[in-house]
Amino acid sequence: MSGSEKLSHFNPEGRARMVDVSAKAITSRTAVARGEIQMSSQTLSMVREKGLVKGDVLAVSQVAGIMGAKKTADLIPMCHPLLLSGIDISFVFNEINPRIEIEAIVKNSGQTGVEMEALTAVSIAALTIYDMCKAVDKDMVISNICLIKKTGGTSGEYIREREYLRKA
Repeated sequence: MSGSEKLSHFNPEGRARMVDVSAKAITSRTAVARGEIQMSSQTLSMVREKGLVKGDVLAVSQVAGIMGAKKTADLIPMCHPLLLSGIDISFVFNEINPRIEIEAIVKNSGQTGVEMEALTAVSIAALTIYDMCKAVDKDMVISNICLIKKTGGTSGEYIREREYLRKA
């Protein structure tokens, strides 16, 4: 393996460690992640029309996703606690294949990236939709959660070659 291909979360003894980023430069960093939750057409309509007893599903999901991004270091053991400068979560209804597509954009200026925060935001947003809709549709499927794009840091820009869902 080359230096860039080595797993960095293991010390020389093979034990887990939090990577030391103290020597890294502070750069502007952005990560875009996407995912989806598939559901019945009826459930999708109920979400769109805010017809569920629990309230506005997407408003709650959006706040939950933002909170999830902010709490990533509490959920994933080797993630650094980060001061995030921006989190935006958006939703697209897909009527043809009934689903809600979720996108999270997370930004900061720091010594480590925000990919995990963006992925966590999408995951928590999707789980919140599931939680709020499970009384009417237990067959929902959360899938295709992936990193679409990241900028900043030593490794520079990454753009997923195989596009998932919306165009970046």
